[in-house]
Amino acid sequence: MKNITNTFLFSVCLGLTSCATAQNVTSTALNTDLIAERMLVYQLSNGAWPKQLNGGSVVKYETPIDEELMTKIKATTYLHATIDNRATSREINALVKAYKATSNRAYLLAAEKGIDYLFKAQYANGGWPQYYPDKNLYRAEITYNDDAMVNVLNIMLNIVTQSSDFDVVNKAYIGKAEDAVKRGIDCILKTQVLQNGKLSIWAAQYDQNTLKPTKARNFEPASLSTSESVNILRFLMKVKNPPLSIKAAITSGINWFETAKIEGYKFDKMPSGDKGLITDPTSTIWARFYDFNSNKPIFGDRDNSVKNNVADISFERRNGYAWYGNWGFNLLLKDYPKWVKANP
Repeated sequence: MKNITNTFLFSVCLGLTSCATAQNVTSTALNTDLIAERMLVYQLSNGAWPKQLNGGSVVKYETPIDEELMTKIKATTYLHATIDNRATSREINALVKAYKATSNRAYLLAAEKGIDYLFKAQYANGGWPQYYPDKNLYRAEITYNDDAMVNVLNIMLNIVTQSSDFDVVNKAYIGKAEDAVKRGIDCILKTQVLQNGKLSIWAAQYDQNTLKPTKARNFEPASLSTSESVNILRFLMKVKNPPLSIKAAITSGINWFETAKIEGYKFDKMPSGDKGLITDPTSTIWARFYDFNSNKPIFGDRDNSVKNNVADISFERRNGYAWYGNWGFNLLLKDYPKWVKANP
């Protein structure tokens, strides 16, 4: 692990009220450096990172790398490369910040290799698959699920705007990132679901060729997806001087969230230990998935069935998934009013 120089530590101590505080900062910096070093070890040959190792172990950078873990890391091939569960975007963001803090060029080069992977993985239509180059099952689908594509687009936008420490990356990336953002937004606008001539929100994943909504796991049916749509709208709100097409997408999405909100209930454990809707006059929530035609909540199960009531799916799934949440609350209360003020 790269050590921070004594000069750096001395300057930190001078700028703080006590050496104890300086030691805390030093500890944080050293920990950041250690995580960055481990990220270098986990990086795959194509520049991306896995979310799981060969055999299924979840990637955890807090875990020390011993001989057994190193064997698993070395057995994990480039086919595990993914943007799911924040993989690759998490590492790029962290390594850029680590380079800014330490000037260790290995961190910057690793981050840029990861960015190169993201450029290569983007489809011509602007979307990103959950995995690349692995195309098994739903891995090749354009994936908004768990904010996968939005996490990538935020990196691209940071490169374009030279913000969030991305001013350190190769300036040759700016033009490529501008194109990636433009095509990504085009994909977002084309995939916003149209209901009886009116724009609504987005599904969690789409066929990479037809741009039609598709299912993922058996309990994740093709449907309108609230959690993902919130952060798609937040990303669109970052666009400076947005054209009418983006304004229409945002306004339509906000209108959908206003119409679909469920007031007076929360989804939580009941006295029986099971999960369900409980009366709460202070709560505003949305279901995770909505039917394309009726705009009513739907719930999937492991047997590929779709129910209209969360109580009708299996106990395991009912209690093991976020079927309701307050995802749109701050979007309506804070984000949208702020955007309207900036974009009258």
